[in-house]
Amino acid sequence: MTEAEVVRRVRETWHDGGWILTANVDIVRAITRDRSLVRLASTATLTVADGMPLVWAGRIAGRDIPERVTGSSLVHTLTHAAALDGRSVYLLGGAPGVAERAAAVMRRQSPGLKIAGVAAPPVGFDQHEDTLRSVIDDVVLTQPSLVLIGMGFPKQEKLIQRLREVMPNAWYVGCGAGIPMASGDSKRAPVTMQKLGLEWAHRLAMEPRRLAKRYLRDDLPFALRLLAGAAVRRVLR
Repeated sequence: MTEAEVVRRVRETWHDGGWILTANVDIVRAITRDRSLVRLASTATLTVADGMPLVWAGRIAGRDIPERVTGSSLVHTLTHAAALDGRSVYLLGGAPGVAERAAAVMRRQSPGLKIAGVAAPPVGFDQHEDTLRSVIDDVVLTQPSLVLIGMGFPKQEKLIQRLREVMPNAWYVGCGAGIPMASGDSKRAPVTMQKLGLEWAHRLAMEPRRLAKRYLRDDLPFALRLLAGAAVRRVLR
């Protein structure tokens, strides 16, 4: 699906609810190593390719993946759709103050947007049932139509699973770094780098200590194997 098609699908099914898995190379790599994550990912209502290597691999293998659809972009297009339709949005994740700043930016971009609430749970909140339940209760109390959760995979997806058990008629997006990017605390790569599939290099330059191991040791070799495997599948077909 294109991003416009994703947004249209959500707008047509606000009352039905669902959740969007924004799959990038790191997420796909994690899923291939853990069967429980396969089961978790398979419950997604929509799965989009949040990473150019996935788009390229799909096309090489002969699958129709029209474009990259990122969580950091859906943060803006879906909140704009929510504003147009009179729906409310809850922002969950990021460091203290980040979600509030992101909400202010979203209100400026989409006049009339209803922010149901924001929260920045402390690290490890999901390791204890009482603190996890407190976060879930706070979200459910506001009854938003759209919940944006930026906590990284699979924490955000596991939280989505719990939230859907008690509030199924909302849409959820695990948006990773989408909230700090929306607030301006983190910068996206230039559009040219995004189109060339080099956004990871931009993020690596911004946060080398945190991301070097993940991107260079884990994700880059996996992406190359993914592309090679797609080529083999295409030949065999």
